[in-house]
Amino acid sequence: MSNPRVLLAGLAVVVLWASAFPAIQVAAPAMGVVGLSVVRLAVAAGALLVLAPFLGVRRPAVRDLPLIAACGFFGMAAYQILLNWGELYVPAGTASIVVAAAPLVSVAIAAGALGERLTGWKVAGSLVALAGVVLVCLARSGLQISGPVWIVVGAMLVQGIYHPLTKPLLKRYTGLEVATYAMVAGLVVVLPTLAVLPESMAQLSAAGPGAWAGAVYLGLLPSALGFVLWGYAVARLPMAVSTSLLYLVSPVAVLVAFLWLGELPHPAELLGGLVVVAGVVLVSGRFGRRPVASSHGRPQLRSHS
Repeated sequence: MSNPRVLLAGLAVVVLWASAFPAIQVAAPAMGVVGLSVVRLAVAAGALLVLAPFLGVRRPAVRDLPLIAACGFFGMAAYQILLNWGELYVPAGTASIVVAAAPLVSVAIAAGALGERLTGWKVAGSLVALAGVVLVCLARSGLQISGPVWIVVGAMLVQGIYHPLTKPLLKRYTGLEVATYAMVAGLVVVLPTLAVLPESMAQLSAAGPGAWAGAVYLGLLPSALGFVLWGYAVARLPMAVSTSLLYLVSPVAVLVAFLWLGELPHPAELLGGLVVVAGVVLVSGRFGRRPVASSHGRPQLRSHS
């Protein structure tokens, strides 16, 4: 039986990562899509670098820097910019449900590029989850998917690309180390856009205290603290338990968005969300499987929000 303290840490991560979706809707309109990404990544990367010596985070090998740069581009910079942009128009709960389908992309890339075998469960789960995503996307716009929803789908796609990119790194580093490297790399990628897009700097300068508080919250809690707590929990929880906790993120995000922003989810979105979660459960194929340890003996860590 898992230590209640460890399980509590895992549940805290679920709430933190779920709260990121409504927090983005609070901060993005005032800070701008790029500005919010820069501030969130700067706060998160700074906090993780300060904690790095105490958490045993090692320096990455030079040979791994290109792969780390790719992780930072897809999993941090591109993901956050697309999600921030999409959430200017798409409800937070809806965005969280669409992003929950990212494992579908990861499975497809793993099968096509990494040669992983596609089982019947993975194919069936992918079709089920894809049907759920389509249902969510069409819930508010009828038979035509709106442009902003496609932006959130783009965020889901780049998040799905991120996970297979981390697999070679997770053989040599802990999940927390990979998250720290990717966060710093993402900041390096997105920071120059402030110079290219001067209106982004103007938006940051004009943003009020509430928007800044939201951005700092996103960087410190869902990003930095979330990864620290998740690294602690996933190393001590059975894989089946930690995986199950991840399935709670989108339902909790819908609840947090309702309590925080007063968002009322469309009934079809709720149904689609259940279908997505069911499909992702099938895709994961981890029923009764034992944790997969990295080369240094710790279960691998998967990022989320």
